[in-house]
Amino acid sequence: MFEQFVLGAVQGFAEWLPVSSEGMIILTKKNLLHSTDTFGESIRQALFLHLGTFLAAFIYFFKDVIILIKGLFAFKSQSIETRNTIIFLFVATFVSGLLGLALLKGVGNMADQFDSNGRIITGLIGFLLIGTGLLELRAKHSGHRFLNNITLTDGLLLGIAQGFAALPGFSRSGLTVSALLLRKFDKACALKLSFLMSLPIVLAGNIVLHASELHFSMEGLVGLASAFVFGLATIHILLKVAEKINFGIFVLLFGIITIISCFI
Repeated sequence: MFEQFVLGAVQGFAEWLPVSSEGMIILTKKNLLHSTDTFGESIRQALFLHLGTFLAAFIYFFKDVIILIKGLFAFKSQSIETRNTIIFLFVATFVSGLLGLALLKGVGNMADQFDSNGRIITGLIGFLLIGTGLLELRAKHSGHRFLNNITLTDGLLLGIAQGFAALPGFSRSGLTVSALLLRKFDKACALKLSFLMSLPIVLAGNIVLHASELHFSMEGLVGLASAFVFGLATIHILLKVAEKINFGIFVLLFGIITIISCFI
């Protein structure tokens, strides 16, 4: 039960930072908690814990979510910002869902067969963290685009970016915010869009991957509660910090340390 509490806390903090929460959970399980779970089991657990931060983000962005839900039933009467956001979220979720599912199945099967001690996966996470850090360092400037001029191309590109975040080590928030900044979006707008994007894909991912085996044990509920509490307690301050600080250097250094840990 203590393990679930720790993993939920890791998820609650890491979800809002430009580091991979899945990667952090896998590294925590292997290097701190000395878990013997397979890569696939760890990924499924990480996705399950995302439900905790899903609820935290849902509460934090409650007004925006309600507007979008109402907009689905009266689409033509909505503002251009609301219509564009709904289309953007639909396209991005569809694309990232297909890509993410394919990557998870392919990488998961390879990892479970060829990486019995976890060193290959740990090294891969390190290299992907370095890639995320370099991308964030490049995309550090706030742009001039807002919700009123989101395009279909934005939805397709952001869906691809979010899809690659299925690989542990690629940060979902880091990739999507960086991609939005490279598309010249205002930084505050990019952060908001990034976290709104997380809601449908986390919910859909849990339904698709857990529908046949979803059960709420006491240990699982402890993990969910921990992720929710720590996520809700930290989302506001970490989002405000992320608006002012580029975490690229931090992610880059953490990736290098992760790779070094493979040889210790």
